[in-house]
Amino acid sequence: MSRVLTVALLCVLVPATGRAQTETSAVEASLSAWVDAHRGEAVDLLERMTNINSYTLNPEGVKAVADVLAPRFEALGFDVRWIDGAAFDRAGHLFAERRGSGTNMLLIGHLDTVFERDSPFQEFTRVDETTVAGPGVGDMKGGLVIMLQALEALESEGMLDGMNLTVAMIGDEERGGSPRELARADLVEAARWADVALGFEGLETARSAAVARRGGTGWTLTTHGIRGHSSRVFTDDLGYGAIFEAARIVDAFREELAGEEFLTFSPGLILGGSEVQRDAATSSGSASGVSNVVAETATVTGDLRVVSSDQARDVIDRMRAIVADNLPGTSATLEVGGIPNGMPPTEGNYRLFEIYDQTSRDIGIGEIDLIDPMRLGGADISGVASFVDGALAAIGGMGAGWHSFDETADLDKIAIRTKLAAAFLLRLSQGAFEGR
Repeated sequence: MSRVLTVALLCVLVPATGRAQTETSAVEASLSAWVDAHRGEAVDLLERMTNINSYTLNPEGVKAVADVLAPRFEALGFDVRWIDGAAFDRAGHLFAERRGSGTNMLLIGHLDTVFERDSPFQEFTRVDETTVAGPGVGDMKGGLVIMLQALEALESEGMLDGMNLTVAMIGDEERGGSPRELARADLVEAARWADVALGFEGLETARSAAVARRGGTGWTLTTHGIRGHSSRVFTDDLGYGAIFEAARIVDAFREELAGEEFLTFSPGLILGGSEVQRDAATSSGSASGVSNVVAETATVTGDLRVVSSDQARDVIDRMRAIVADNLPGTSATLEVGGIPNGMPPTEGNYRLFEIYDQTSRDIGIGEIDLIDPMRLGGADISGVASFVDGALAAIGGMGAGWHSFDETADLDKIAIRTKLAAAFLLRLSQGAFEGR
């Protein structure tokens, strides 16, 4: 079906025609006006949260950001709870719930950033009239502002009454706690309840969204060889050594798997020699050896990103087959951090996207572009998309340079996204998704 026909059908199927359409348009215009009138409050909130260091491994900071947001959600009539993360070695999560009838909507964001407590990048600053910089302004404290202000705008029009909402603000998105199953138990429970899931991480443009987003996991390759004088390398009694075996495997991964749709994998750290010591907690290590001694040990750590758990299982099986085909005199093992879930492009996701796109057109923002999932990293929505009827990602804050000292956010685009989020949530609450 062509995009033009799909959108035309959507216009017929969304339950808002005649006087109801006029009333919806009037409310959506009021929502946009409210966002414009409260822009200063949005910037103040973003500045306040940005100036709190909420590095994942700074539990006090993560909780402090939650403490800023919790009373704002309580004022909107949400039941707010802090989920302590001691059991999975992290700060915890902030959940806000409001129950009504109709579509069950799960809004997902995160409280933590990648900037350590001793990072030189700590403060919110103004770059120009519409651009701000600071740790987490884009990823994703700007997205938190969008979620909250969209709901505040809806409340100003009396439209929150009767809505079915769970807002999940995760405290360890950037560095997940362990065990993972426990760290994500509450999010999974919320997803099982929900009909739709919406991910408020963003990208560089205010007119984009994603119907597919990849999930990821880590892997560790360990190889062993026979230590001996390098003059006898490749012989039957000494073999090839650990470093050659590690190199064979990593290059075979590249030859066998590179270029597959939705798949990326990357070795991030390699250590090899006579002795190797690796610190998994700090992702660092040391190795010792001399040039005329065949390496006894090597380790390689990397990540793996896929669009579905089925793809993950297939890829991991092929990786294990490569690892098992050892060079003479060597052995190798592959440890994988678990089977990652992804967010494959489903019919329900496309349905959500069409509603989002039509809403954007109707309120004057314009056509929404689909983001190639290869441009996106992992996100918590990837791990729970399989539990809902529809998921839409990358609808949050806009900016550039995320995870770097050049991180910025665009205030104009944050306002645009907030208006769009408010109107989108309104339409979903009125049955736009169920009506398909």
